[in-house]
Amino acid sequence: MTGTNAGAVAALNHQTVALMGLDVARCSQQALLDAISQDLAAGRGTWLVTANMDFLSRARRDPHIAALYRQSDLIIADGMPLVWASRLAGAPIPERIAGSSLMFELAACCARQGRSMYLLGGVDGNEARAAEALSRMYPGLRIAGHHSPWTGVPPSPVELAGIDAALTDSGDVDVILVAMGSPKQEYVAHALRRRQPQALIIGVGASFAFATGDLARAPQLMQRLGLEWAHRMLQDPRRLIRRYLMDNLPVVIRLLAASLWRRFRDWGGHRNR
Repeated sequence: MTGTNAGAVAALNHQTVALMGLDVARCSQQALLDAISQDLAAGRGTWLVTANMDFLSRARRDPHIAALYRQSDLIIADGMPLVWASRLAGAPIPERIAGSSLMFELAACCARQGRSMYLLGGVDGNEARAAEALSRMYPGLRIAGHHSPWTGVPPSPVELAGIDAALTDSGDVDVILVAMGSPKQEYVAHALRRRQPQALIIGVGASFAFATGDLARAPQLMQRLGLEWAHRMLQDPRRLIRRYLMDNLPVVIRLLAASLWRRFRDWGGHRNR
């Protein structure tokens, strides 16, 4: 992974676990938020990738996408199967850090610290409604702007120039939420990393819909049990049944089996020394 300026967030890469070729940070949400605050205070930007099973599956199929994810400053675990796999491998990730939850935590931090947030992406105008909702939830939050451009995968130089212009018109931005789905949001974040070196840039997928109430978060018990995917699938079955049951489930099984095998292999190696 790489970044324009190594900082507190990048230092969290000192403890990672390799999951299907991606090095995922073994950090808590609070440690991440503390590191983000330190970097923003120092004027250092960061690009975060919030990896779930879609990301691992996509990276496994396409080495170019895997290479894109690895160029981020930090990859965090936004999926309980990643947490389970890390525990089976003997290098536990302390908790899942959901991008949707992190969006609200970052909004709260920005409100407390007088920082600004920009909402990029979204669907059907929900970036504007999400900006309004977050402003109501967190008095003092400065919304620098919002923009929902169409881009290709990857985005063209002309499309990126339009995004640059929109951000420039908004002045200095501290946090940029990119809600375009993966890998489009990662291509955009990668391009913005050098253009906005002072900003935290994070892909948040469908999270704007959680802020607007168009999508409901799963109950806490389902989240703790790793069943949030089932809740999402029931809300959008036509789109998500294939993704979760046919595309992701075999990869989950393969990931858990590989992690368990690594644990036994390492145990056997230590035992035979």
